[in-house]
Amino acid sequence: MTQDAVPERVDAVVIGAGALGASTAFHLAKAGLSVALLDKAELASQTSPRAAGLSGQLRSHEAMTRIAARSVRKIETFQADTGEELIFFQPGSLKIARRPEHEAQLHEEVARGQGLGLDVAMISPEEARRLMPYLCTEGVLAVMHMRTDVYLEPVQIPAGYARACGRLGGTLLPNTPVEEIVTEGGAVSGVRTSRGEIRARVVVDAAGAWLRVVASLGGSSVKLVPTRHQLMITVPLPEVRTNQPITRIIDANVYVRPEKGGLMLGGYEPDPVQYDMRSLPADFGIENLELDLSVLRRLAENVAVQFPIFRDVALQEHRGGLPTMTADGEHVLGPAPGLNGLYVIGGCCVGGLSTAPALGELLAEWIVQGRPSMDLSFMAPDRLATGLPETELRDLCKLQYAHHYWSPETMPAPV
Repeated sequence: MTQDAVPERVDAVVIGAGALGASTAFHLAKAGLSVALLDKAELASQTSPRAAGLSGQLRSHEAMTRIAARSVRKIETFQADTGEELIFFQPGSLKIARRPEHEAQLHEEVARGQGLGLDVAMISPEEARRLMPYLCTEGVLAVMHMRTDVYLEPVQIPAGYARACGRLGGTLLPNTPVEEIVTEGGAVSGVRTSRGEIRARVVVDAAGAWLRVVASLGGSSVKLVPTRHQLMITVPLPEVRTNQPITRIIDANVYVRPEKGGLMLGGYEPDPVQYDMRSLPADFGIENLELDLSVLRRLAENVAVQFPIFRDVALQEHRGGLPTMTADGEHVLGPAPGLNGLYVIGGCCVGGLSTAPALGELLAEWIVQGRPSMDLSFMAPDRLATGLPETELRDLCKLQYAHHYWSPETMPAPV
């Protein structure tokens, strides 16, 4: 994408051009605001394009379930809404229980999902194997089938929204780090960047792994922890088809889906690497993130009975990024504490890309209309996590990451 000239004044500056930031910028521009979308690196280049690109509509929180389902509908209509082509597949997803408590969890999730109007049901292990031929059913106690989940190449969402924002008159500013959030009388008045100052009454911090750092530039505190997440993609395999469903195994916290003719495997290890972006060099980018394939090999071994294909298969890709975790596993979205005009959107908890279409729209509603169209208080940036000591925050974030597919009732208590 081309780099525009820095404007003197806009209605809103959005910092961070990943999926959440680009979606917010597009929806603000669609509402008629003048917008500058900027990033310290190339637009749509950091964690978002390294994501797994899969949806999971049924969440533990009812409002988040509605948001995730709304996002899938927006993915379905993405081209009509933005003018940008988006290639996606909608084979649904399987969620597998290997423990009795997770079998009970699946039955509860199906009942809850059906009550919310989702197309979800329990199916037999044999039916699951028919849908996903690489799945072996030994050790499988129960399977849930969510029929409308989607997967896609993830970069399409942030890149598409950014280009669409530009066509609506938005200013696109890659490679433009923010050096200061300028304030007057306890309110935002603009930002100072490496290329000059931009006056604005609204600033959106969508800086991903750098969200805390950026918020602190305006004197605000938002507690979340950047956490390394990795995935691998095998070489092409003879029986892989694009219509095979995303498959998740609850207790192992592992997901599998088709990708590039092979199979993608990713997951959530019990002791993930956490980062403090303030301790890294100023020129650090996600492309510099140190990866560790042994983590994925251990996760693959944990599901080797169900997916023996991963024991010896060669790989064509190994990638990873830095999604942000929160203490309760929910996003942060809304006005930042302590500074009028500063909004934050992040804390994706390794689920931000697939929910970005709806979350960006909701935050834009909040900014333009003074409130969103649904209650988002459970994502308030100033909730419990803000007051936690750093060590406790990190432990709780690690717990959420390591039990990503577990219901709150089946998760172990914090130590």
